[in-house]
Amino acid sequence: MRKYIAEIIGTFVLVFVGTGTVVIAKGSTLTIDLAFGLAVTVMAYSVGAISGGHFNPAVSLGMLLNKRISGKDFIGYVISQFIGAILASAMVFDLVHELGLSTKDLGQTDFPNISVGGAFVTETLVTFLFVLVILLVTSRKLGNSNFAGLIIGLTLGLMIIVALNLTGGSLNPARSFGPALFVGGSAMAHYWLYLTAPLVGAVLAAGVSQYLGSEE
Repeated sequence: MRKYIAEIIGTFVLVFVGTGTVVIAKGSTLTIDLAFGLAVTVMAYSVGAISGGHFNPAVSLGMLLNKRISGKDFIGYVISQFIGAILASAMVFDLVHELGLSTKDLGQTDFPNISVGGAFVTETLVTFLFVLVILLVTSRKLGNSNFAGLIIGLTLGLMIIVALNLTGGSLNPARSFGPALFVGGSAMAHYWLYLTAPLVGAVLAAGVSQYLGSEE
């Protein structure tokens, strides 16, 4: 149970800090990138020692496929991640309401400027690269445990810089679900893409990391 609570806390901080920076701090692209990246880094070096610091169903899927977690833990992790994201978005919703701002903007992800195909490819690609880095840097055979949290945070930030103005830079089905649940509309209608594309990216990353020798 402690692992699942750690995943709730880590995902909560990721979504709360990241989306809060978007809608409350009105951050620039660089600020938003740093918010998400640093949130993952901080949580990886704190509660990550308890759960492994996934905070993302796509990461958990990659770990499952590479046999680093059990099917039971995968289900528990994903449920915990969605709980953390929903709680974070509920808190952002309340704070936005307190400020008298529009509750139709909670840092949700969408792709108003590109096609569905372009959005799917973007989310698949950036998630593939992100999960691949995680699987390699946390590998017992090839990884570097001392710097893993920092490298993972930096990688997330870099991927968000590229994808932010295309798809919102989700890379994480739980991160997209939280805001979409409260905002509804196009964010919820397009949620299927933010669920499926990161999972496809994670499957590809698991296969490539195995091919590169990440597993014993």
